Amino acid sequence: MTAYSETELLPISAIQHLYFCERQCALIHIERLWSENRLTVEGQLLHERVHDEGDENRPGIRIARGLHLRSLALGLSGVADAVEFHTNGSETIIYPVEYKRGRPKISDCDRVQLCAQSMCLEEMLKCKIEAGAIYYGQPRRREEVILTPILRDETINISTRLHDLIRSRKTPIAEFAKRCKNCSLYELCLPETAGFHKSAIDYLKEMINEKAA
Repeated sequence: MTAYSETELLPISAIQHLYFCERQCALIHIERLWSENRLTVEGQLLHERVHDEGDENRPGIRIARGLHLRSLALGLSGVADAVEFHTNGSETIIYPVEYKRGRPKISDCDRVQLCAQSMCLEEMLKCKIEAGAIYYGQPRRREEVILTPILRDETINISTRLHDLIRSRKTPIAEFAKRCKNCSLYELCLPETAGFHKSAIDYLKEMINEKAA
């Protein structure tokens, strides 16, 4: 695996953006554009509530919340919602838990994000993590995720794709799809009208200049 420097680290959350839409990922992480909608606010509030609970000790379990993560192998950094340390005799089992506001998804985007967090922990703590879980807010239950070799390979591949995209400094052209209506960047991306503009910023500048003329 490629070794990255500290200055090359990208947010683990960018994996979700890339899975959802490469253009959205580029708008956020290359063009530095952001806008909130109900879905993003609800997700942010959920993460804040989890982190605000602080660390916790239960019989046989220590829970660390808001733990900062980093992997130079993947070139990623971020914050884990919760990491459980289960003690069984002399053995400690590390079990990361990611919180999501919605329902389980068909794609692997949530599972890859959890796997990336787990691989960060493995690198930091020199350990092996076999599984973790994603807690979904609408069904209010956990979905266990086994960190298989296939999932790990997918995590490495998507991390590489993420770095390639950011390194290119190119924003993909807009392609309107059904999912666009749920995107908080819809009004900035303009997928139904900006298809031939590689930069949303350049497109908005043109619109402003036309109005001023």
